Amino acid sequence: MRHGISLLPDCRPDRRSAVEYYRDALALTRFADQAGLDYVKMTEHYIGEYGGYCPSPLTFLSTVAAQTERIRLMTGAVLPAFHHPIQIAAHAAMVDAISEGRLDLGFGRAWLPYEFEAFGVPMDESRARYEATIKAVLRLWTEEKVTEDTPFFAFTDATSLPRVVQNPHPPVWGAAVRSPESFTWLGEHGFGVMLALAPLKQDVGLSKYVIDLYRNAFTAKHGADRELPGIALSTPLYVAETDEEAYRVAEPLYREYMSVWSEAASSWETTKSGSYVGYDSMGKHAKNLRDFDVRKHGTAVIGSPETVVERIHEFREEYGVDTLLWQVDFGGQNLDQMMSSLKLYVEKVIPNL
Repeated sequence: MRHGISLLPDCRPDRRSAVEYYRDALALTRFADQAGLDYVKMTEHYIGEYGGYCPSPLTFLSTVAAQTERIRLMTGAVLPAFHHPIQIAAHAAMVDAISEGRLDLGFGRAWLPYEFEAFGVPMDESRARYEATIKAVLRLWTEEKVTEDTPFFAFTDATSLPRVVQNPHPPVWGAAVRSPESFTWLGEHGFGVMLALAPLKQDVGLSKYVIDLYRNAFTAKHGADRELPGIALSTPLYVAETDEEAYRVAEPLYREYMSVWSEAASSWETTKSGSYVGYDSMGKHAKNLRDFDVRKHGTAVIGSPETVVERIHEFREEYGVDTLLWQVDFGGQNLDQMMSSLKLYVEKVIPNL
């Protein structure tokens, strides 16, 4: 099992400033590095309070690289729909060089309608852009004088600099939630998969189905003897000495997180896309998630060290997870809250797995 922290800020500026968030998030990454955790991951979003503080995960991770020694740096994820592949290849290679080969590059297809609208990118093009861009980035990392001609970008005889440090290139992951095509494509191409659990337990059955698709696609293409590149799972985590104390602290934080998430997801109320089957249903019930029973219906892992250990064993059994990337900043937590939970995880959860 590998362990890491996943950062997806949901801060409302009037509650927590960007200066405060970055200061505390960097302090947490320094602790994670010293504690021997394997990854720090940050995603990419724009405009709204859901992820608005993380428009450039590679910028953040370059700062982490300068303040840490061994922890791996993961994007979770860069959004190809909003970038040119030459830009991604060069910026990522720069972080790989600064960190002396500690970068894992995760890609995501993007899913928020207002981001596509702001960038002027049609949502129905997102899958084709995603796949074409990833393939181009890999070529730019490993070849010289690369030529590409697609409906979305074109270039001739491009040699990307700086070159990546890792051979043949940094590990590649794909973030996916519910689209079967995404899991199948990632398996066929031999990339790791980053699974984000749906907010409600009633939707988790889909997660088992799509992970099976990923595993079967990988085996069919690469053979049963080749080891899977990785199945990582991200979901909110809060650990306290007892279940009661954990819920006392974490429940209002999780409700705040779900409030911000539901505001973002409500943009699906007026959006439909054949490339995002089932996503429009999120807009219909997103507003109802603000008052749901966190203990009964939520997928966050909240509880004592013993409860968390038990839940991790369930994840391993259900999905074959080998990497846990815990969302530790949900609800606009302050450093004391994040550090208290993470210290208990390091001291009382990991040793008992």
